[in-house]
Amino acid sequence: MAWRQQILTLIQATHRRLTKTTTQSVAIAALIIIATLFSIFMFKGGSRRTIIIISNTSSSSNHHQSSSSCQFPAIYNFGDSNSDTGAVSAVFGQFRSPNGMTYFGRASGRYSDGRLMVDFIAERLSLPYLSAYLDSIGTNFRHGANFAASGCTIQPADSLMLNRTFNPLTLDVQLSQFEQFKKRSSDLYLEGSEKSSDIKHRLPRPEDFTRALYTFDIGQNDLHAGIISMEEEQVKTYIPTLINEFASAVEKLYQGGARNFWIHNTGPIGCLPFFVKNYPPSADNRDQVGCVKSYNEIAREFNKQLQDMVSKMGTQLQETSFVYVDVYSVKYSLISEANKHGFIDPLGQCMAQNRSVCLNPLQYISWDGVHYTEAANKWIVSRLQDGSVCEPKIPLTEACQTLTNFRQ
Repeated sequence: MAWRQQILTLIQATHRRLTKTTTQSVAIAALIIIATLFSIFMFKGGSRRTIIIISNTSSSSNHHQSSSSCQFPAIYNFGDSNSDTGAVSAVFGQFRSPNGMTYFGRASGRYSDGRLMVDFIAERLSLPYLSAYLDSIGTNFRHGANFAASGCTIQPADSLMLNRTFNPLTLDVQLSQFEQFKKRSSDLYLEGSEKSSDIKHRLPRPEDFTRALYTFDIGQNDLHAGIISMEEEQVKTYIPTLINEFASAVEKLYQGGARNFWIHNTGPIGCLPFFVKNYPPSADNRDQVGCVKSYNEIAREFNKQLQDMVSKMGTQLQETSFVYVDVYSVKYSLISEANKHGFIDPLGQCMAQNRSVCLNPLQYISWDGVHYTEAANKWIVSRLQDGSVCEPKIPLTEACQTLTNFRQ
């Protein structure tokens, strides 16, 4: 096609020039190429939906410049105890040791001996750890906030679906908190007075809300509540309601300007030591690892419907980036091949009910029977970052370079 030949000719001509230019000229020429190709593609592409991935093939200095220019300025996280960095601790009382013993050296508001997956995600995006929105004393929210709360569910607290929730700080409440945070911080930031300059530097810039990454890790407690209160087949009948609640939350954020979504599915709940020990499976309901098969089937059904929802929303909502992350498969792989990856007793736990702890938390996958250890969280995120378990297969550090649902 003629327009493709135009692109090829432009690239070849520019390449010859680049070999004779200085570093500054290289950067300028590269920008010209991208802008020109983009214009040609727009003209020829019409209204087709497009995924554009800008790859960095220049020198290391230019790679750093490109990465920093598209870096997410902030993360806003919603979820349960798998990503709570201090909400429940701030509201209901400080956690006690040995929580936090491995990394922080003190209880840090996390149900773990150290860092959570959301902490390692922040590290890989070169952002500070997220502070809980409810833990406001001396907190800097410039690079995001965490609204996740241990024990929370997707279902609202007043829902009759399961007749119970573990925590009143449910997903709808977390969204309400975010909306209040966004409005009040934006108003204060725009005041711009000298008296509030120190406060201003602790708040997100209004334009960063659209450019930020919105992460979700929620649903485990909904399934947990169902499993311990009703027949397993009944739990499955409620999954569509959970997914609809989830979709409503995501769309509400989208209507408010959010565009970049990173959504984790739920893990193999049937492999949690809490269930294996307290609800031991019959021989025909135990898989080769020792996990409760029927509980994991519920988790997989939830994940299937969640993936369908994410795919549908990615198609319907304009100018968005939706990434579905298969945490289930990574966690199950770790548990089923624990010895291979340097862990022991995959269905055991480090901290007992009397708060006594194992000698080496780095060898355990489960911290307390429900939550993961720092070592496990670190291993899991290391398997997520290359994008191989994501749909689409986008590496975490390149998610900001991908534009989806582009239209003229």
